[in-house]
Amino acid sequence: MNETAVASAAIAGSVAHDLTVWGLFLQADLVVKIVMIMLVLASVWCWAIIFEKLLKMKRLMRQAEEFEEGFWSGGSLEDLYDRIGDRPTHPMASIFTAAMREWRRSASRGLSDVAAKAGLAQRIERVMHVTLGREMDGLEKNMTFLASVGSTAPFIGLFGTVWGIMNSFQAIAQSKDTSLAVVAPGIAEALFATALGLVAAIPAVVAYNKISTDLGRYAARLESFSNEFTAILSRQFEEDG
Repeated sequence: MNETAVASAAIAGSVAHDLTVWGLFLQADLVVKIVMIMLVLASVWCWAIIFEKLLKMKRLMRQAEEFEEGFWSGGSLEDLYDRIGDRPTHPMASIFTAAMREWRRSASRGLSDVAAKAGLAQRIERVMHVTLGREMDGLEKNMTFLASVGSTAPFIGLFGTVWGIMNSFQAIAQSKDTSLAVVAPGIAEALFATALGLVAAIPAVVAYNKISTDLGRYAARLESFSNEFTAILSRQFEEDG
């Protein structure tokens, strides 16, 4: 056996890689390991956000239905406001309490003319609009992270892939051997980084689209409630006038 064959056999023996998921991680280059860890952490955080958002949207829809049932039941709005108090538990109740608080504050000072009532109506409308925007900003928290992971994770995984393939070419140059025993481990590690990028990105993109649609529908529901409540208050002003 010549020296080249001996060297190739030694290298092949020394690179008896474990091609399991854990083995590919342990045997990867430091840069590829960092990429893998980043992608795994991003994926875990994405799933935490996804479950939190889905459960929260389900709860908010149920609370909105219960609130609207009480709101349109024909009971006194003052009594409803007193039951909710200063601690509303969901955005629709927050919009309602903000409007009622402004109503009571202005009514306590008296509404002597039409101009004062028109000004109050405008203030109530602005208060509901501001409250709606603030509540939606809170609901949309962490959505940017989902979008960022969905758009960047494949490229981060691709960077790990390129780095791993570069290591494979270096192994070929050092061993002067192009057999699969030399190049396969590095290529496997590289492709594993790509797979992790896709594992992080695909759920993030799907969830982002789903949750964004749900948030849009919920925002439209809040906007519709605000408009209907504004109409009710306008009719009340006319009756009082």
